[in-house]
Amino acid sequence: MNTLGPLVLGFLLGSIPFGLILTRLAGAGDVRRIGSGNIGATNVLRTGRKDLAAATLLLDGGKGALAVVLGAEFGGGHTAGLLAGFAAVMGHMFTPWLGFAGGKGVATGLGTLIGAAWPVGVAACAVWIGTALLTRISSLSALFAFAAAPALAAWFAGKPEIVLALAICGFVWLRHWANIRRLIDGSEPKIGQTKKDE
Repeated sequence: MNTLGPLVLGFLLGSIPFGLILTRLAGAGDVRRIGSGNIGATNVLRTGRKDLAAATLLLDGGKGALAVVLGAEFGGGHTAGLLAGFAAVMGHMFTPWLGFAGGKGVATGLGTLIGAAWPVGVAACAVWIGTALLTRISSLSALFAFAAAPALAAWFAGKPEIVLALAICGFVWLRHWANIRRLIDGSEPKIGQTKKDE
Protein backbone atom coordinates (compact mmCIF):
# COMPACT_ATOMS: atom_id res chain seq x y z
CA MET A 1 0.00 0.00 0.00
CA ASN A 2 2.94 2.35 0.59
CA THR A 3 3.72 1.95 -3.11
CA LEU A 4 0.21 1.87 -4.54
CA GLY A 5 -0.98 4.97 -2.72
CA PRO A 6 1.73 7.33 -4.05
CA LEU A 7 1.36 5.90 -7.56
CA VAL A 8 -2.39 6.52 -7.60
CA LEU A 9 -2.02 9.95 -6.01
CA GLY A 10 0.69 10.98 -8.47
CA PHE A 11 -1.21 9.70 -11.48
CA LEU A 12 -4.40 11.53 -10.49
CA LEU A 13 -2.53 14.77 -9.89
CA GLY A 14 -0.71 14.46 -13.18
CA SER A 15 -3.90 13.69 -15.07
CA ILE A 16 -5.39 17.16 -14.44
CA PRO A 17 -5.31 18.82 -17.92
CA PHE A 18 -4.63 22.38 -16.80
CA GLY A 19 -3.98 23.65 -20.34
CA LEU A 20 -7.42 22.53 -21.49
CA ILE A 21 -9.16 23.73 -18.32
CA LEU A 22 -7.58 27.19 -18.39
CA THR A 23 -8.21 27.86 -22.08
CA ARG A 24 -11.84 26.82 -21.76
CA LEU A 25 -12.42 28.90 -18.63
CA ALA A 26 -10.83 31.90 -20.31
CA GLY A 27 -12.97 31.51 -23.41
CA ALA A 28 -9.95 30.76 -25.60
CA GLY A 29 -11.52 27.62 -27.03
CA ASP A 30 -10.46 23.98 -26.98
CA VAL A 31 -6.66 23.91 -27.07
CA ARG A 32 -6.86 20.45 -28.65
CA ARG A 33 -8.23 22.12 -31.78
CA ILE A 34 -5.41 24.66 -31.95
CA GLY A 35 -1.92 24.19 -33.38
CA SER A 36 -0.60 20.74 -32.55
CA GLY A 37 -3.62 19.81 -30.45
CA ASN A 38 -1.38 19.26 -27.44
CA ILE A 39 -2.54 20.38 -23.97
CA GLY A 40 0.85 21.74 -22.87
CA ALA A 41 2.03 25.31 -22.39
CA THR A 42 3.71 25.61 -25.81
CA ASN A 43 0.45 24.91 -27.60
CA VAL A 44 -1.55 27.07 -25.18
CA LEU A 45 0.74 29.91 -26.25
CA ARG A 46 -0.70 29.55 -29.75
CA THR A 47 -4.01 30.88 -28.45
CA GLY A 48 -2.25 34.23 -28.16
CA ARG A 49 -2.64 34.23 -24.39
CA LYS A 50 0.79 34.41 -22.81
CA ASP A 51 -0.81 34.55 -19.37
CA LEU A 52 -2.60 31.25 -19.94
CA ALA A 53 0.58 29.65 -21.27
CA ALA A 54 2.53 30.82 -18.21
CA ALA A 55 -0.18 29.57 -15.87
CA THR A 56 -0.26 26.21 -17.65
CA LEU A 57 3.52 25.93 -17.37
CA LEU A 58 3.48 26.66 -13.65
CA LEU A 59 0.53 24.40 -12.87
CA ASP A 60 1.82 21.49 -14.96
CA GLY A 61 5.24 21.81 -13.33
CA GLY A 62 3.68 22.29 -9.92
CA LYS A 63 1.65 19.09 -10.07
CA GLY A 64 4.84 17.10 -10.70
CA ALA A 65 6.65 18.70 -7.75
CA LEU A 66 3.58 18.37 -5.53
CA ALA A 67 3.26 14.69 -6.38
CA VAL A 68 6.81 14.09 -5.16
CA VAL A 69 6.21 15.98 -1.91
CA LEU A 70 2.86 14.34 -1.15
CA GLY A 71 4.07 10.92 -2.22
CA ALA A 72 6.99 11.15 0.18
CA GLU A 73 4.78 12.46 2.98
CA PHE A 74 2.03 9.87 2.71
CA GLY A 75 4.04 7.02 1.23
CA GLY A 76 6.66 6.93 3.91
CA GLY A 77 9.79 8.27 2.28
CA HIS A 78 11.76 9.68 -0.62
CA THR A 79 11.41 6.62 -2.86
CA ALA A 80 7.62 6.83 -2.60
CA GLY A 81 7.89 10.46 -3.61
CA LEU A 82 9.91 9.59 -6.69
CA LEU A 83 7.34 6.97 -7.68
CA ALA A 84 4.55 9.49 -7.26
CA GLY A 85 6.43 12.01 -9.38
CA PHE A 86 6.94 9.52 -12.18
CA ALA A 87 3.25 8.57 -11.97
CA ALA A 88 2.36 12.26 -12.33
CA VAL A 89 4.30 12.41 -15.59
CA MET A 90 2.43 9.32 -16.79
CA GLY A 91 -0.86 10.85 -15.71
CA HIS A 92 -0.12 13.98 -17.72
CA MET A 93 0.85 12.00 -20.82
CA PHE A 94 -2.01 9.52 -20.58
CA THR A 95 -4.81 11.31 -18.76
CA PRO A 96 -7.95 9.17 -18.49
CA TRP A 97 -10.14 12.29 -18.70
CA LEU A 98 -9.04 12.76 -22.34
CA GLY A 99 -9.20 9.17 -23.49
CA PHE A 100 -5.67 8.45 -22.25
CA ALA A 101 -4.24 11.11 -24.54
CA GLY A 102 -2.43 14.06 -23.04
CA GLY A 103 0.69 16.19 -23.13
CA LYS A 104 4.34 15.39 -23.71
CA GLY A 105 5.37 15.66 -20.07
CA VAL A 106 7.93 18.45 -20.33
CA ALA A 107 6.72 20.84 -17.63
CA THR A 108 5.46 18.03 -15.40
CA GLY A 109 8.73 16.14 -15.85
CA LEU A 110 10.80 19.20 -14.96
CA GLY A 111 8.58 19.87 -11.95
CA THR A 112 9.03 16.28 -10.83
CA LEU A 113 12.81 16.61 -11.08
CA ILE A 114 12.69 19.82 -9.05
CA GLY A 115 10.65 18.05 -6.38
CA ALA A 116 12.93 15.03 -6.40
CA ALA A 117 16.25 16.93 -6.25
CA TRP A 118 15.95 20.64 -6.89
CA PRO A 119 19.50 21.17 -8.25
CA VAL A 120 18.80 18.54 -10.91
CA GLY A 121 15.48 20.11 -11.88
CA VAL A 122 16.83 23.66 -11.89
CA ALA A 123 19.85 22.64 -13.99
CA ALA A 124 17.59 20.81 -16.46
CA CYS A 125 15.41 23.92 -16.70
CA ALA A 126 18.55 25.95 -17.41
CA VAL A 127 19.41 23.58 -20.25
CA TRP A 128 15.90 24.04 -21.64
CA ILE A 129 16.11 27.82 -21.40
CA GLY A 130 19.59 27.99 -22.89
CA THR A 131 18.64 25.79 -25.83
CA ALA A 132 15.42 27.74 -26.39
CA LEU A 133 17.30 31.04 -26.45
CA LEU A 134 19.75 29.67 -29.00
CA THR A 135 17.34 27.78 -31.25
CA ARG A 136 13.82 29.03 -30.43
CA ILE A 137 12.65 25.42 -30.83
CA SER A 138 10.66 24.12 -27.87
CA SER A 139 10.90 20.43 -28.71
CA LEU A 140 14.67 20.52 -29.17
CA SER A 141 15.01 22.32 -25.85
CA ALA A 142 12.97 19.60 -24.14
CA LEU A 143 14.98 16.80 -25.75
CA PHE A 144 18.28 18.36 -24.65
CA ALA A 145 17.02 19.08 -21.13
CA PHE A 146 15.86 15.53 -20.48
CA ALA A 147 18.87 13.98 -22.18
CA ALA A 148 21.02 15.95 -19.75
CA ALA A 149 18.88 15.08 -16.72
CA PRO A 150 20.41 11.64 -15.92
CA ALA A 151 23.92 13.09 -16.00
CA LEU A 152 22.78 15.99 -13.84
CA ALA A 153 21.21 13.51 -11.41
CA ALA A 154 24.50 11.59 -11.28
CA TRP A 155 26.31 14.83 -10.44
CA PHE A 156 23.88 16.41 -7.98
CA ALA A 157 21.91 13.49 -6.53
CA GLY A 158 22.11 9.70 -6.49
CA LYS A 159 21.00 6.43 -8.03
CA PRO A 160 17.24 6.76 -7.34
CA GLU A 161 17.18 10.16 -9.03
CA ILE A 162 19.25 8.84 -11.95
CA VAL A 163 16.69 6.06 -12.49
CA LEU A 164 13.84 8.58 -12.30
CA ALA A 165 15.55 10.92 -14.77
CA LEU A 166 16.23 8.06 -17.19
CA ALA A 167 12.62 6.87 -17.02
CA ILE A 168 11.18 10.34 -17.61
CA CYS A 169 13.71 11.00 -20.38
CA GLY A 170 12.70 7.82 -22.18
CA PHE A 171 8.99 8.66 -22.18
CA VAL A 172 9.54 12.32 -23.10
CA TRP A 173 11.66 11.30 -26.08
CA LEU A 174 9.04 8.75 -27.16
CA ARG A 175 6.32 11.38 -26.96
CA HIS A 176 8.48 13.67 -29.11
CA TRP A 177 9.01 11.13 -31.87
CA ALA A 178 7.11 13.17 -34.47
CA ASN A 179 9.05 16.26 -33.41
CA ILE A 180 12.33 14.40 -33.84
CA ARG A 181 11.36 13.45 -37.38
CA ARG A 182 10.57 17.11 -38.17
CA LEU A 183 13.83 18.23 -36.58
CA ILE A 184 15.69 15.83 -38.87
CA ASP A 185 13.97 17.06 -42.02
CA GLY A 186 14.15 20.72 -40.96
CA SER A 187 10.40 21.34 -40.75
CA GLU A 188 10.06 21.77 -36.99
CA PRO A 189 8.61 25.24 -36.30
CA LYS A 190 9.95 27.67 -33.75
CA ILE A 191 8.36 28.94 -30.57
CA GLY A 192 5.42 31.18 -31.39
CA GLN A 193 4.72 29.73 -34.81
CA THR A 194 1.35 28.16 -35.42
CA LYS A 195 2.36 24.97 -37.22
CA LYS A 196 2.45 21.64 -35.41
CA ASP A 197 5.33 21.06 -33.07
CA GLU A 198 4.84 20.79 -29.31
